[in-house]
Amino acid sequence: MSSRRPLALIVAAVLLAVLLILPVGHGSYFIYLLCSWLMFTIAAMGLNLTLGYAGRISLAQASFMGVGAYTTAILTLHGWPWLAAAPVGVLLCFVVGLLLGFPALRVRGHFLAFVTLAFNTLFFLVARNEDWLTGGSYGLSDIPRPRIGPISADGQLAFYYFTLAVSALAILALWGIVRSPWGRAFKALRENEVRAESLGLDTRRITLLAFAIGSAFGGLAGAIEAPLVQYIEPNSFAVGESLKVLLMVVVGGLGDFWGPALGAAMVVLLPEALRGTRYYLIVYALFVIALMVLKPTGLMGIGKTFLARLAKSRAAAATEAKP
Repeated sequence: MSSRRPLALIVAAVLLAVLLILPVGHGSYFIYLLCSWLMFTIAAMGLNLTLGYAGRISLAQASFMGVGAYTTAILTLHGWPWLAAAPVGVLLCFVVGLLLGFPALRVRGHFLAFVTLAFNTLFFLVARNEDWLTGGSYGLSDIPRPRIGPISADGQLAFYYFTLAVSALAILALWGIVRSPWGRAFKALRENEVRAESLGLDTRRITLLAFAIGSAFGGLAGAIEAPLVQYIEPNSFAVGESLKVLLMVVVGGLGDFWGPALGAAMVVLLPEALRGTRYYLIVYALFVIALMVLKPTGLMGIGKTFLARLAKSRAAAATEAKP
């Protein structure tokens, strides 16, 4: 464990350096894609906590992104600073996620999926029909970008670095959660609920916390999306977006901490990289299908398999080299 920690710190430092340099010299659209990737990484990591760690399926992550986005947009349009409005949206998502977690105490599997799907549909209908609050189908526009004292994130590059900073803090917070006793309790709940309860874990509280914390991360992603595009409308948070976030989690590697980041890159960035081909969407879809059929553990599973085989071959070579 001690030998792996310095290596992990070095990899994290190199990755951060790459992300700091990556947008320099590129156009606004490329920077927008990077911001979208970071935003969806936060949302997917939240869903991964609920589904991958705690084993409770949710098809409502887009609705929590919507709650965070609309809350942040409405408050900032009324003069609130982003640093005050975003925590309100995150806290609201935490509370709503806590309430949505109660059905998970009684139903499992596809029944729970339908419950969360119904909630996402309910949110979409409210956002579309309550014009006095959400702007209805016309949405909300001219959403201001964050300003921290004299520092403004109005420019695209400045907003990218703002998003990167918020994402880094969110990832550090989630890393602390999954490494804490709560994280071990989430995994125990996923593996065997009866055994976890027999060991003294309060499975009801752990289930509710899994939904609440995962929903809060979705709200934080929405709080970033509102100023990123500076316009939000109900279709941005429909059921299809929840399925998109679910795809990120599954493709990246369900239950793996860094899986959602890779999955988000796959879903957000890969289609743009393939856009030069004539049938890029077909190529992208076939690639995803092949990945899920051949390697259900996702991109992180491929990486772990490769590293395991590499270590095995090195061990075999070292054994043969001995006299």
